[in-house]
Amino acid sequence: MNKFFLNFKGDAFGGVTAGIVALPLALAFGVSSGLGPTAGLYGAIFISFFAALFGGTNTQISGPTAPMTAVSMIVIAGIVATNDGDVEKALPSILLVFLLAGIIQIGLGVLKVGEYIRYIPYPVVSGFMTAIGLIIIITQILPAVGYYPKEDMNFVEKFKPQAEEVILENILKDEAGEGILVLENFKETINRADEISDADILKESQTLAAKKASGTLGALRVLPRALKNINWLELALAIGTIIIVFGFKKITTKVPSTLVALIVMSVSAVAFNLDYRSIEEIPSSIPIPKLEIFANMSLGTISPYIFTALTLALLGAIDSLLTSVVADNMTKTKHKPNKELVGQGIGNSIAAIFGGIPGAGATIRTVVNINAGGKTRLSGMIAGVMLLIIMLAFAPIASRVPAAVLAGILVMVGVNVMDYKGLKAIPFLPKDINLKVLFFKVKLSSEVLIMLIVLGLSTFWDLIYAVGIGLIIASLMFMKKIGNITARRSDVKSIKETLWSDELNFPKKFQEEVFIKHIKGPLFFGSTSDFQALSGQIPDTAKVVIMRLGRMQYMDQSGLYAMEDMLQNLKQRDVDVLFVNLLNQPRYMMERIDIIPDFICEDRIFKNFPDCMRWIETNVEDEY
Repeated sequence: MNKFFLNFKGDAFGGVTAGIVALPLALAFGVSSGLGPTAGLYGAIFISFFAALFGGTNTQISGPTAPMTAVSMIVIAGIVATNDGDVEKALPSILLVFLLAGIIQIGLGVLKVGEYIRYIPYPVVSGFMTAIGLIIIITQILPAVGYYPKEDMNFVEKFKPQAEEVILENILKDEAGEGILVLENFKETINRADEISDADILKESQTLAAKKASGTLGALRVLPRALKNINWLELALAIGTIIIVFGFKKITTKVPSTLVALIVMSVSAVAFNLDYRSIEEIPSSIPIPKLEIFANMSLGTISPYIFTALTLALLGAIDSLLTSVVADNMTKTKHKPNKELVGQGIGNSIAAIFGGIPGAGATIRTVVNINAGGKTRLSGMIAGVMLLIIMLAFAPIASRVPAAVLAGILVMVGVNVMDYKGLKAIPFLPKDINLKVLFFKVKLSSEVLIMLIVLGLSTFWDLIYAVGIGLIIASLMFMKKIGNITARRSDVKSIKETLWSDELNFPKKFQEEVFIKHIKGPLFFGSTSDFQALSGQIPDTAKVVIMRLGRMQYMDQSGLYAMEDMLQNLKQRDVDVLFVNLLNQPRYMMERIDIIPDFICEDRIFKNFPDCMRWIETNVEDEY
C-alpha cells in the first residue's frame, strides 16, 4: 500500500489534469451518443476509476472515446427507434448492451485474448480511425448549424403517412397478442384507432424523421435542409469553439484547448444573454444504479444484443490496448494486456449499471497524465474522483453549456482522430496488385485497397462489419503472399540444379534415379497447389524421391492431405519416398492419419542426409 502512494504528488497532479481535460470531452461524447451529457460524465467517472484500479496499464486514463462513442451512437439510435423514439423506454436495453460488453471484455481478458490484438493489420486500424473521424465530423454538422430534424415541422410532416402505418401495425400486433381476431371484431380496431391523437402521430413522425436523419448517410440526406435553415448564432458558437481549440494549441499545450474553448464560449454566451440552445440538465446528486436493467433480464432479452455487445467489447479492447502501447513507449514500461481487458470490462460494466456510456483507454488523456507526472494507477482513480467532484459542485453551471460548443469540440475531435500518417503514405506504398479494367491496366497497393475498403464501409455502412471484412481481405492477401513466397522457395529441384552443401558429393550415377525435394517453410493451405504438382514434375526415370523436411516447421490439415495425395500418387508409380529430418509437428500430423507408417515406414525416415545416402547406396541401382 505504501508503494501505491510513493508517487502521490505526481499521480495527484496527473490525475487532476487528466480529469480536467476529460470534462469537455465527456460532456461532448455524452451528447453525441444520444443519452445526454450526464451519461458521458458517468462513463468518464466510473471507467476511469475502476479501469485504473483493476487494469494492467499503470498510467492509462480511461473514459468515453471517439471510436466507442461512434459505435454507441449507432447502437443507441437503433434501440431507441425500436422503442417508439422513447429514450427512457429504451434505456434498460441500451444499458444492458453496455453491461454485456463489459462482461465480454472481462471474459476476453480471462481467456487471454489481449495478446492477439496486436495482430490486427495497420491498414484496417488506419481505415477505421479515419472513418471514425469522418463519422463524427459529418454527424456534428447538424447541431453545429443549429438544425435538429425532429424540430423541422416541414420535414416531420412528410413522415405522417408512415407514422400512421406504424401506429396501425402496433394496434394490430397488440390485438394479436390479446387474441383478438381483427376480421371478426374490426370495430375494436376502429375504436382503438380513434383513440390515437394528433400528438401521438406527431411523436411517431418525429421518431421516424430522427431515424431518417441518423448516422452518416442520414446527416448527408438532410444536409441540404440544414443549410437552408442555419441558426447563425449556433453556427457562430461552433465556429468560435473550433477556432479556439485549434488556435490555442499554437499558444500553449499546457492548458487543454478544449477546456479553454468550453469556458470562453460558454461564459460569453451567458454573459451576453444570448438565446442559444443549452445541453440537457446535469444532476448534482450522487449517481444511482439503474436497477431496471436487471428487472426482466433473461436469455431471451439478452440474446438479440450479444453480437452488438461483442462488437463494443472488441472495439474497446483494441482502443485500450493501442493506448497502452503508447503509454509503454512513453514510460519505458510494459503493460499487461489481459489484465487491462479485465479492468476495462469491470469499468464498463459498473458504468453501465449507473447509466454511463462505454469507453476505453484514451490516448490524449493518458499522454497528459504521464506528462503531468502520473506514474501509477492512482492517477487514473484520481481523474475519476476529480470528475465526480466537478459534477457534484458545478452541475448547474455545466448544464448551461451551449450544445453548439460541444458540437464544435467534437468536430475537432473528429479532425484529430483521423489517421493522417496512413493517408499521407497512400502515394508511396508499393503497388502489388495488377487489375485489368476494360482496356486499362491498373496497379494498386493491397495496403491502400484494404484501408479504403474499411474507410468506405465504416463511414457509410457498418463499423464492425467493415472491420471484419477488412480483416478477412487482409488475411487472404497475406496468405496469398506467404503462399507465393513459400511456393517460390519450395520448388522441386533436380539433383542437377541448385544443391545444398551436403549434397555436393552426391554420386553422379544416381542423378537420373533420385530426385530431391527441398521444402522451405510451412506446408499450409496457401502453398498446397504448388506442392501438389510435385508428382507431375518427377520424370519417369526417378525411382526414389528424397524429401528434405528440416525447414518445414509446420503443416496444417490442407497440407497434410496434399502430402497424402502426393505420396499415394508416387506409390502407384512404384516410387520410394524418403524423409530427411522430419520435425515434430509435421510428424505428429502425419501419424494422426497413418501416413506414417502406411505410406512411409520408419526405416524410410532419416535424421540426417548422410544416413539417407547410406540407404541410397545400399538399395538403389544405377539403371541409366
